[in-house]
Formats: sequence, structure tokens, C-alpha cells
Amino acid sequence: MEFKHLVEAAEKWCSGNPFDLIFAEEDDERRLDFYAEPGVSFYVLCPGGTDSFHVWSESEDCLPFLQVAQDYISSCGKKTLLEVLEKVFTSFRPLLGIPDLEDDSFEHYHTDMEGEPGPDQQQMGVSQQ
Repeated sequence: MEFKHLVEAAEKWCSGNPFDLIFAEEDDERRLDFYAEPGVSFYVLCPGGTDSFHVWSESEDCLPFLQVAQDYISSCGKKTLLEVLEKVFTSFRPLLGIPDLEDDSFEHYHTDMEGEPGPDQQQMGVSQQ
């Protein structure tokens, strides 16, 4: 993808969260730098061929949070810039003071499974004849 399209995608992504795109460079490396209060910063090195994305931070406080995103990038399959940025944002939620999004789909499933079986559900166990 052309670098200018990556910059446009990054700017659009920033409009929906606390991060700002503070620097974009294509000369030496295809790099996008992001910053959010209170001092949360990271950058993304964008692939220029067959490479994959890479995330990093100059802040030692931020580095442990980026490990999840870097592991995600390293997992199989190509990732888009927006997928990478969303994973970084999710990883940084505690630093930004944003509560984790709770996925209640399992809890909803668990709630549905409690209680007595309905008439169309087969009861498990030994049948008496």
C-alpha cells in the first residue's frame, strides 16, 4: 500500500480515539508516530514489500503493553494497519485509563445454558425404561 494511504488510514483511525498522529516519515523508514495523554506513545514501522508491520515505543512504560500487539502481528496471516492499530489501542487501554471492553457474549451464552432444559432439548444421563 502506498504510504500516503497508510497516513490517511492512520489519521482516520485517530479521529475515533485519544491518539494523535504526530509524525509520518517515508524517507528513511515508513514510520508513523502516535501520542496520547498521559504520555502514551508508540510508532509503527510499515512494510515496504514482504515485511510485516512492527510496533515499538521509546517509552519503557509503554513497551510491555506493546508485546501483545507485536505477538499479534507476528502470528500467521497478513495484518492491515487498522488491525494493528486496534490491537495497540486495546493493549494501551489500562495506560489510558479506559476500562476494558467486556465481551459478555460468553456470559450471555452461559446464562442461556443455565436452568432447566426446554422440551426440545434432550436430557443427558441414564434413561429409565
